[in-house]
Amino acid sequence: MTAFDPWDPAFLADPYPAYAELRAHGRVQYFEPTNQWLVPHHADVSALLRDRRLGRTYQHRFTHEDFGRTAPPAEHEPFHTLNDHGMLDLEPPDHARIRRLVSKAFTPRTVEQLRPYVTKLAGELVDRLVAEGGGDLLTDVAEPLPVAVIAEMLGIPEADRAPLRPWSADICGMYELNPPEDVAERAVRASVEFSEYLRELIAERRKNPGDDLISGLIAAHDEGDRLTEQEMISTCVLLLNAGHEATVNATVNGWYALFRNPEQLAALRTDHSLVPRAVEELMRYDTPLQLFERWVLDEIEVDGTTIPRGAEIALLFGSANHDPATFPNPERLDLTRADNPHISFSAGIHYCIGAPLARIELAASMTALLEKAPTLTLAAEPQRKPNFVIRGLEGLRVHTA
Repeated sequence: MTAFDPWDPAFLADPYPAYAELRAHGRVQYFEPTNQWLVPHHADVSALLRDRRLGRTYQHRFTHEDFGRTAPPAEHEPFHTLNDHGMLDLEPPDHARIRRLVSKAFTPRTVEQLRPYVTKLAGELVDRLVAEGGGDLLTDVAEPLPVAVIAEMLGIPEADRAPLRPWSADICGMYELNPPEDVAERAVRASVEFSEYLRELIAERRKNPGDDLISGLIAAHDEGDRLTEQEMISTCVLLLNAGHEATVNATVNGWYALFRNPEQLAALRTDHSLVPRAVEELMRYDTPLQLFERWVLDEIEVDGTTIPRGAEIALLFGSANHDPATFPNPERLDLTRADNPHISFSAGIHYCIGAPLARIELAASMTALLEKAPTLTLAAEPQRKPNFVIRGLEGLRVHTA
């Protein structure tokens, strides 16, 4: 077997050599510890993300028993109720119905209108960091920027935002491979608390609507585009979680990569017009979401291997983004890389609806740091989070002068 071991600290520190081994071993391999089929090549991952024989769920077509699966433990029900009614874990027609409503808030025009707010907020956060002579890039810039933006879009009052990040982190713990029971307990507790908060906020917005996304979803429901209260709650949680997790981790992963590649950082400091390409390359180079799962709804074949209905496939985004068949010199960080079809935002019907906003946020914080902290340096070696699926750092201490 290869060095693929998602619980090994050495693998978590740098999974990319193990991915190279996986790719060398073939296009699909069974991984017994998680009962999944691993798909490491870019062409296969890209194609399977668009293959309708696979699904994020199977419950629109099969019961757990039909599918040869065991229902989740009853004590985990609050998490699964919350998770299973969000559009990321729904398939058509429910997915299309909810995505159509939410997409109105993420049109290019709407997202572009947020650019001045994002730019201003990024500048203020970096100004504070500079005034302190440095700090933790994670908690001082990377987290507060996207959390504030998505909370503003949803209409969550500023005074209520403190628990959002902890709730999100606890819920996202369940997306790791074989999460232990203490992680599940925290996810369930966060699911209950977040759902109760949103239920109260939705009731308030019904009485006093605003120009926020929650009010918009309520109005769409009242006009005939039916959205159950649970779907509304699950959609808000999904938007909050997905609306900042990848951006937070892409920010700190990206800056840590720049510090370890000083010639690339020097080039970026010399030419700020590289920022858009840098955003794409850094998301490819150290992918914030390493794995995305799909259920096999109808038997498929990959490179002569038949994968039966009921199996689970693990699409390895991090490996696909380092596939030399798609990316020349993939282990090299190259901020001038022009052809960069990374799949960090997924593909197909579940392509990240917030990708344009994430790009604006990443570019805004990077530009603010380049302009206001031109001598930004790493103050201490960071510690990796003990996670595989969602790849990030515990913190990133920096000096600004």
